Amino acid sequence: MTLPADRAWLAAECDRLLAFGRWTGLEAGGAAYLDDDGVPAPQYGVQTWMTARMAHVYCLGHLLGVPGSGPIADAALAGLAGRLRDRRHGGWFHALDASGRPDTAAGKSCYDHAFVMLAAASAVLARRRGAESLLDDATASYLEHFWDDAAGLPVDTWDVAFTRAHDYRGVNATMHSVEALLAVADAVPADEAGAWRARALGAVRFVVEVSQSHAHRIPEHYSADWKPHLELNRDRPDDQFKPFGATPGHALEWARLILHTEAATRPDPGLVAAATGLFDRAVADAWAVDGSEGFVYTTDWDGAPVVRQRMHWVIAEAISCAAALYERTADQRFADWYTVWWDYVRRNMIDVERGSWFHELDTDNRPAATVWRGKPDLYHAVQATLIPRLPPTPTLACALRDGLLR
Repeated sequence: MTLPADRAWLAAECDRLLAFGRWTGLEAGGAAYLDDDGVPAPQYGVQTWMTARMAHVYCLGHLLGVPGSGPIADAALAGLAGRLRDRRHGGWFHALDASGRPDTAAGKSCYDHAFVMLAAASAVLARRRGAESLLDDATASYLEHFWDDAAGLPVDTWDVAFTRAHDYRGVNATMHSVEALLAVADAVPADEAGAWRARALGAVRFVVEVSQSHAHRIPEHYSADWKPHLELNRDRPDDQFKPFGATPGHALEWARLILHTEAATRPDPGLVAAATGLFDRAVADAWAVDGSEGFVYTTDWDGAPVVRQRMHWVIAEAISCAAALYERTADQRFADWYTVWWDYVRRNMIDVERGSWFHELDTDNRPAATVWRGKPDLYHAVQATLIPRLPPTPTLACALRDGLLR
């Protein structure tokens, strides 16, 4: 959908983002949490999901030909293959604390393991050393502990020893599972790919159905039998991973993944209509609804804003979703929104002086840190510079490997 000048700007912004994270690779393995200047902040420890995201991002950087990306990816991957692994019980710890001790209280999460699969799949496609073994281990652990064949959806969390699964189920981990399942399908032999894509499609169909039962707002939280828990965390509405109410940014991310899944499986106008419905509801509920530009973070079940902070990942996903919908439908309104949102990012979200994007803004679009501190994550922003320049399938690393960048 992009013009040549737009492509040049996106490429430059991608390079700028990758340069910001140049200190994230840790000598001991893993990815550092970065502060506002891109300097490692050791007090936050080493987190598996963030390490996996950075491994994925710098595998993409390597496939783009950005110098220095390969060693950063390798450092993050070394953490996944090494000290973030639980050698006793299997799988991956949620994090290491500042002294390097594993966080055992958090248990084992699908969210973390989905990102490990994504990182490993991207590493296989980027031909990083040890990637095939990491992917084998990650997919085996995911299928053994997290994928519930009977439900066709993932279990969310276990205790650290994988002896008891928690009753909570969530579509955040499911969403990133869909992303990872599609990526794995592009990284494994062709005769194995269909099963991975079928899992993704089944999860997508569940979310489409439940969102249509809730006016195109997606319930985030569920009981063990996948009944929506609409009141969870009403008293903690700005929880980092389990906020109360609907999360419009996730609706936009789901809409994009629905389109990627359709492209990877078979044409389905119903899925396109569902993606469009999620997009329209998210924009109506959350874009500039309180007197200022920007997407509010969460809403209640009537669409009223709850947490009004503007998160960088939400606008990044809005851009990516608009690009994907325009690619699929050629409807000009999606291209128009794409332009509006990049203009907003340029005015408000990009930190020209210190690098990267502000991760959070307040209701007046000033930098804030009530939910997120520092700038630890490049994943959403980097992907927003790539998705408009790539086809909807295969997934990003495979498309870059195959020379499909526009």
